[in-house]
Amino acid sequence: MVLLMKAIITLIFFCGTIFMYSQSKDKVKLYGDNFNINNELIYENVKSDFYKNTKTKIKGEILATCPMKGCWMKMSVAEDTLFVRFKDYSFFVPKTGAEGKSAIVNGYLNIDTLRVKQLRHYAEDAGKNEKEILKIKEPEIALSFMADGVIILDKT
Repeated sequence: MVLLMKAIITLIFFCGTIFMYSQSKDKVKLYGDNFNINNELIYENVKSDFYKNTKTKIKGEILATCPMKGCWMKMSVAEDTLFVRFKDYSFFVPKTGAEGKSAIVNGYLNIDTLRVKQLRHYAEDAGKNEKEILKIKEPEIALSFMADGVIILDKT
């Protein structure tokens, strides 16, 4: 009975989200876990609204996605670039065609040190050549986001 109630509540939240966006001229595509965005604050400036270890929602423009698997994406949020990964690799976003679209990510914002090995792996995923990959010699401190859900808005 409890599972049925949880399923019904989740369905109601999901339908509310879809209904809200169906009233606009946006198409909505959900990846990962469902999350509610009705009547909730969605941040559009990560510097002034940095909440480490607090679940948050951030809206921005997709700059790039991993062309190999769709296992990461880069987003422009105000004047910052946010590197988004997906919790436990449990879902992926489109490998192509998402650039320039708006997205809302739900999860945890952090400042991470990306190791040289990670950076080279991401560069390889992005199709960089061997010469460009070998130029990566220093770790990078970056705003990162571990998302458990992503909504991509597609203007029609």
